[in-house]
Amino acid sequence: MTQESKLKLFREKARESNVLGFFSKTTDASVIESAGYSGMDYVILDMEHGPLNTETLKHHVMACKASGLISIVRVESFDSHNIGKALDLGANGIQVPSVTSAEQVRKVIDQTKFHPMGHRGVCRFVRAANFSSMDRFEYFKDANENIIVIQLEGIEGVNAFDEIIEISGVDIVFIGPYDLSQSIGYPGQITHPQVLAYIEKLHAKASQKGIILGTFCDSPDLLRKWRDLGLGYLAYSVDIALFLEKLKEINGIRNGK
Repeated sequence: MTQESKLKLFREKARESNVLGFFSKTTDASVIESAGYSGMDYVILDMEHGPLNTETLKHHVMACKASGLISIVRVESFDSHNIGKALDLGANGIQVPSVTSAEQVRKVIDQTKFHPMGHRGVCRFVRAANFSSMDRFEYFKDANENIIVIQLEGIEGVNAFDEIIEISGVDIVFIGPYDLSQSIGYPGQITHPQVLAYIEKLHAKASQKGIILGTFCDSPDLLRKWRDLGLGYLAYSVDIALFLEKLKEINGIRNGK
């Protein structure tokens, strides 16, 4: 299956129901590969808060491809080097944190897309182009299908939401609930009524424009809530935390719980 077909199916699933993934902070590509066999749709490879470097990111992207997992890289920032590096390694898309304005979104699109959609730096001797064995023009076309996720984390970004969803090229807008909770005075309270109300309001606006909205959750109840509301891009917890929780559950059984 071509990348264009693969990402088309991913986008369709996110619009019609939802895609489910998780954040990854591990350096072991086996964890990523095994997640693909679990039925998860995607993983957010975290270059912002995780310990990944270019070498480990390369192996993670290869593990995603081997097990059918869509690879989204949360880059450190929205500069051309971070974006280009992730995409050159073959990632299916990028997730850009701490976006606060429509102008920043236009910059992200320009740095993610090749002509005529943008001005991404060109090198076809990279993994994404099969190290030059792929037809160069097919590569440029294929690369322009990469997914762009814009992450809004604080109230400033949320206030720019109406302008951002008018920009062509944005696939998904992701609301970071922890930073949002902090920015409105309720740090860590991601189920606070005001936090939930913001996300519900933004989802309604996004739906009217045909934009997929996503968010993070770390409890089954919150996952069910956002699933039932119709959010299309659901990120559940972090791989290391999921591993920890399962071990605690097993230990609880050992102790008679």
